[in-house]
Amino acid sequence: MKSQVTSPVTPKPLTTESESEDKAESYARTKRDDLLSIISDKKSAVVAFSGGLDSSLVLWATREALGAENTLAVTSVSPSFPVDEKTAVEEFIKEIGLPRNAHRFISTKEMEIAGYYENSSRRCYFCKSELYQEIEKVRAEVNFGTVFDGLNLSDMGDFRPGRQAAEEMNVFSPLLKAQIDKPTAREICRLVRLSISEKPASPCLSSRIPHGVKITREALTMIDRAETALRKLGFSGFRVRYHNELARLELTPKDQSKLADPIVNDDVINCVKKAGFRYVALDLEGYRMGSSNMLDS
Repeated sequence: MKSQVTSPVTPKPLTTESESEDKAESYARTKRDDLLSIISDKKSAVVAFSGGLDSSLVLWATREALGAENTLAVTSVSPSFPVDEKTAVEEFIKEIGLPRNAHRFISTKEMEIAGYYENSSRRCYFCKSELYQEIEKVRAEVNFGTVFDGLNLSDMGDFRPGRQAAEEMNVFSPLLKAQIDKPTAREICRLVRLSISEKPASPCLSSRIPHGVKITREALTMIDRAETALRKLGFSGFRVRYHNELARLELTPKDQSKLADPIVNDDVINCVKKAGFRYVALDLEGYRMGSSNMLDS
């Protein structure tokens, strides 16, 4: 029997880190152009601008595609809106070159809606319904064509009752239309050098309260004060979960390690208690999105 001679297999060259970065940047450029093209089909737009990364990208793109004169940013202020975010929102408006009259703060009254403060799994529907109804009033007043939100492709794999409210009010989602997910949105922000490119996700303060626990102004204020104090101590990418008198801290592994320093540990305890909590607990599982909702099951 003749022996078979096999040719040596030439290994495929490994993709270098630089090549991966080039591909990511190239893809981000393509998606940026897709986003601008989609928005340019509109004549004018009101952007529901929360100050988060997604709506910030949509606002920047709307400003670029339609011009400042055809762009209006609207930010809702309510007890669930972190106090520090108001300044951040105003700074971003200046950064992208929108004049002050192209941005409005409005007050929403979701705290007066039972479906919201009773805090069922459909809480976000009632919040977004109130928001978009108020924004629609502004849109009609200025006679602009469309309302934009910051919904992206990654959001479609999550439970989003607020999406129903957006559909009922004919809100348009440019990121979703352009098939842009969260990582790509962040990459585009880096590409166009927006200051919010590394900003952690920060949903409304009500998301820190487990479903079924009533939302109150007092609870939201406690959460806001505690999270503000932790940010001043240098923590980032965390959550203060509300359990009445107890604050359950979800921290990144890096921030958890800081608590090994007794001085830092005491500072954390003191600032959270000063915010109104009686007990401070560290969640050993660390920070994870939507963990309050896990308590429903």
